[in-house]
Amino acid sequence: MPDVLEKISCNVCESKNSTPYLVINGFTYQKCNNCGLVYQNPRPVFDDLKKRYGDNYFEYEISNQENFFRLMKLGLKDIHFDILFKDTLDRKNFLDIGCATGLLLNYMKNKGWNTKGVEICRQSVEYGIKNFGLDIFIGTLEKAGFPDNYFDVVHFSHLIEHVPDPKALLYEVRRILKKDSHIILTTPNVDGFQARFAKEKWRSAIPDHVYLFTKKTMRTLLINTRYRIIKQVSWGGIPIGKRPNFLKRPVDRLAKFFNIGDVMLFHCRPC
Repeated sequence: MPDVLEKISCNVCESKNSTPYLVINGFTYQKCNNCGLVYQNPRPVFDDLKKRYGDNYFEYEISNQENFFRLMKLGLKDIHFDILFKDTLDRKNFLDIGCATGLLLNYMKNKGWNTKGVEICRQSVEYGIKNFGLDIFIGTLEKAGFPDNYFDVVHFSHLIEHVPDPKALLYEVRRILKKDSHIILTTPNVDGFQARFAKEKWRSAIPDHVYLFTKKTMRTLLINTRYRIIKQVSWGGIPIGKRPNFLKRPVDRLAKFFNIGDVMLFHCRPC
């Protein structure tokens, strides 16, 4: 059966005034005429979105987990994560939302963190529990019902573009954070070099991504939900295999230097 579609307003500024931005294989991204947010409209209702995260998605996660894990560690290195937490990790709580097969959670667990995960794909959760003995909740963050003021770090990589209500997600994250805490958020950059060059062929313009953020729209959403941005970086100039390495490497370096990379990371603290 085809997805049930719903029309929505802008999640950042709530405006209904938008213009078609990309039309790809039967789905449309609109661009808010007020704040610039790019989002699918109309888009599938959440019950249909959830159906996408089954066997096929698990196979995708398994085949790419090592590369995703490597990139997440590089992102943490960019914000000097180990220096931020160079002292004892006793009683320090780390949450990974959209933790997939749990490689990052297991890495943090072995470093001494008290770790918890949230993941909607049941097969991925079962993999993480069976292989690493991880504590992962199957479902959404809201359904997990974590206590107030509990986590020292909340990490979510390539998650916020999938959720139906990013603003509500950030408010819920803020509720479960301690006062002296951190969030680390990674998401594709629709204003980056790759996206501008590839347009409708951009690798992140896919049905699973219901929102596409720019640095500006992500900053606005974070500020509106009462976060203070500590650092923002981006990376990725040319996808692997698209150009020879002698061209890819300098373009990747330039994209990172000028902060116009394909993927952007925000390190924030609650206000």
